[in-house]
Amino acid sequence: MKQIISALIVQAVTPLVEDASQLSIVLERPKSAEHGDFACNIAMQLAKTLKQNPRALAQQIIDALPSHPAIEKVDIAGAGFINFFVAASAKQTIVQQVLAAGARFGENQQGQGQAVQVEFVSANPTGPLHVGHGRGAAVGDCLCRLLHANGWDVTREFYYNDAGAQIDNLTLSVLARAQGIATDDPRFPADGYRGEYIQDIAQAYLAKASVHADDIAVTASGDLNDVDAVRQFAVAYLRHEQDLDLQAFKIKFDVFSLESALYTEGKVEHTVQSLIASGHTYAQEDALWLRTTDFGDDKDRVMRKKEGGYTYFVPDVAYHRDKWQRGFTRVINEQGADHHSTITRVRAGLQALNIGIPHGWPEYVLHQMVTVMRGGEEVKLSKRAGSYVTLRDLIEEVGCDATRYFLAARSPDSQLVFDIDLARAQTNDNPVYYIQYAHARICSVLQQWGGDVAQLQHVALSPLQSANETALMQLLSQYSEVVVSACQSLAPHLVANYLKDLAAGLHSYYNDSKFLVDDEATKLARLALITATRTVLQNGLHLLGVSAPEKM
Repeated sequence: MKQIISALIVQAVTPLVEDASQLSIVLERPKSAEHGDFACNIAMQLAKTLKQNPRALAQQIIDALPSHPAIEKVDIAGAGFINFFVAASAKQTIVQQVLAAGARFGENQQGQGQAVQVEFVSANPTGPLHVGHGRGAAVGDCLCRLLHANGWDVTREFYYNDAGAQIDNLTLSVLARAQGIATDDPRFPADGYRGEYIQDIAQAYLAKASVHADDIAVTASGDLNDVDAVRQFAVAYLRHEQDLDLQAFKIKFDVFSLESALYTEGKVEHTVQSLIASGHTYAQEDALWLRTTDFGDDKDRVMRKKEGGYTYFVPDVAYHRDKWQRGFTRVINEQGADHHSTITRVRAGLQALNIGIPHGWPEYVLHQMVTVMRGGEEVKLSKRAGSYVTLRDLIEEVGCDATRYFLAARSPDSQLVFDIDLARAQTNDNPVYYIQYAHARICSVLQQWGGDVAQLQHVALSPLQSANETALMQLLSQYSEVVVSACQSLAPHLVANYLKDLAAGLHSYYNDSKFLVDDEATKLARLALITATRTVLQNGLHLLGVSAPEKM
């Protein structure tokens, strides 16, 4: 419908402006039905250039608009908005479109099959995934689903930071517990990990257990004198545990990358040498510096410390260079807000390589912290993790569906309060319950009817004239726009917000109307409308990775 109206406007203004086809036609949906189905500010946009009064110009455009059966009426509002009222028969076509497309409704080919890599979660293998990782997992997975629905060829990647000081602390913590040193013992590492899971790893290592994680299988030697063996087993054990967390959260990855591999395969050293050759490095105070101020950073950054070893952003540059060399001209990193400080220096390092990487690559989506509440009080600790609430804690408390929805339902750049009591509630106050209940209600009506849903695609829709029916059809017509907008904005929460509105429209219709009425034409038209609504609810919930139950 937007394409139809935009084309009509272009035809109307062609005599007034050059290259009318190049105009940016903005169509918005008025909040009040009194102002029509779409509003356009084209008259105000052109008024200054054409030196005309906006309302007078709006009337001139209306007079020049070609007639179209889909447009019932056009009028002027305010300073010169042009309001378009869509004919009832045109609004009803959305039902047939949804029923015809089914699970594919809302999908498009804007991405044109181009490759995009999305990196998300990327947790250090030092403990179970926490709720922050969970938010990253929910947002990242929804982004992948949205990109796929918009025609992108998506690769999902998990980057394990399995090198550095935190892994050293993990190794020493497991070694201490295996030696019988308690966490409150002064001999326990000051920066060690104290959760119960450390004791589990220590016991498994002493028992010479075997663990499998993606591309590795490690059998413990039980030798406490072999620190490298402890390190390898502990990392593999926790990678396996994180794999189980992700499986419980319905998250799958196509590629797992290891920071340690960047060193063993020489990619870090090769990147450093390339940066030196580029002329953007210098030596000072026995350290190697990257002149990141050449690329917008507020100060230059140390690459290699005077005591040896690279700072943490250097392997990140090497990793992203590897992504570029793998052919990913678009990369999106979903990470916690604490990564904000690394964005400029990583991009600076990539620009300094001078290998054709564009400015602003890669893209970043940063999520803020999650506060978990129960009974009006903040929940801070997990018995197993020791110092934080784990993702598995939430899934076990409220289920996968509610956890995914709540973690994805707010803009990532907003802090999130996860209310366990609300997520468990089977009331209309719980948005995921409210949406799933709308779907279940439709399934119940269709089951009572017992007819062939396929026949509804061809029924006459003219009986759909009530305010609730019109509102529901208008909501259905917005879904495809939401899918595009959420993808372009990298904002899955827009889908969650839309589904709440659609569920509200369905519940209002359900409470106000009967579907299995005696009049056959009316019955079939209403069943077609709610079946289309069921399809869109299913499709939207799928984008969030949430199930659509038939009974509740």
